[in-house]
Amino acid sequence: MEDMIINHWAVIVAALANLVVGALWYSPALFYKAWKSENQLTDDQLKTVNPVKLHGISTLLSLIICYNLAFFLGDAKTDWVWGTTAGFLAGFGWAAIIFAIIAMYEFKSWRYILINGGYITVYFTLIGFILGIWR
Repeated sequence: MEDMIINHWAVIVAALANLVVGALWYSPALFYKAWKSENQLTDDQLKTVNPVKLHGISTLLSLIICYNLAFFLGDAKTDWVWGTTAGFLAGFGWAAIIFAIIAMYEFKSWRYILINGGYITVYFTLIGFILGIWR
């Protein structure tokens, strides 16, 4: 544990990347319409969301995710290649897969699973890259 390296700035940036990646992923340019349809959400429902509360809680939870991954990648030998690989493996192999299992029991469509599981995988891969390169 003496060689543990946690770059707190990298963790904060990786957590904030959740907002950026999410804004792009769930934008009209990518998956907004499909995501909205799969969740059976209306524009009126989405207008009732408190964005400050939603983004604030999301950022706090993202900080927890990023610190957790930072501890796994805390070895002094970690580089961007291992960070990116570990991020992908955690995102796809753990987070997206358990998300898919839960979604199947909730009778969600594969389209829903792929949209959200894809986001999870991309985001974890990105935070692994950030934490690996920014030592």
